[in-house]
Amino acid sequence: MKYKRILLKLSGEALAGENRNGIEPKVLERIASEIAVVQQEGVEIGIVLGGGNIFRGVSASVQGMDRVNADYMGMLATVINSLALQDALERAGVKTRVMSAIEMNRICEPFITRRATRHLEKGRVVIFGCGTGNPFFTTDTAAALRAREIGAEIILKATKVDGVYDKDPIKHSDAKRYEQLSYLDVLKWQLEVMDATAISLCMEEGTPIRVFNLNVHGNIPRVVRGENVGTLVDSPPPA
Repeated sequence: MKYKRILLKLSGEALAGENRNGIEPKVLERIASEIAVVQQEGVEIGIVLGGGNIFRGVSASVQGMDRVNADYMGMLATVINSLALQDALERAGVKTRVMSAIEMNRICEPFITRRATRHLEKGRVVIFGCGTGNPFFTTDTAAALRAREIGAEIILKATKVDGVYDKDPIKHSDAKRYEQLSYLDVLKWQLEVMDATAISLCMEEGTPIRVFNLNVHGNIPRVVRGENVGTLVDSPPPA
């Protein structure tokens, strides 16, 4: 494996499979099995999950709901997904801890950087729930933040497509896929990799991002091995 410690970013929609909402058990089991393969190779894994398969705060706020309340509801949705993934991982034989940015001691641990790092060092997969714990910040930003806090070497962003395109490949047959981009390219061209706050944080800290298709079986182990899968977002090479 190329990386010793990674941060895996999963969207909530990824857990829904072909369904638009909810959690598909077969998809959950497949994701857990691939994470187990990587963990058994000695890779330390942190995971940030979205909650869009259950509730999306931004969409609700557009329809008139208070944005702060809507975002907190979205954070709670990420905890539901985190507990579901924890269950699937532990059934696959992987020791797992769920840590939340909002304290809810009966079901998960509060997020403390040193404690999270210690769990990783002991070989436990750590799932980070509730995003950053603050409204107006996405789980993409939470992934960038947690990656730096735990010292992850890379963020692996799992999506529905095989990388970053100049336009939506589902709607446009002539869409061009990029193999590598700089952070500034993503910001300048407003490409849908992660939100601008997350990209800026990754750029400041030098955290590379690998965007890949989660729906291709075996892709999680492939990207951790360093195979050229999807699109790499990183600093440009020196002139």
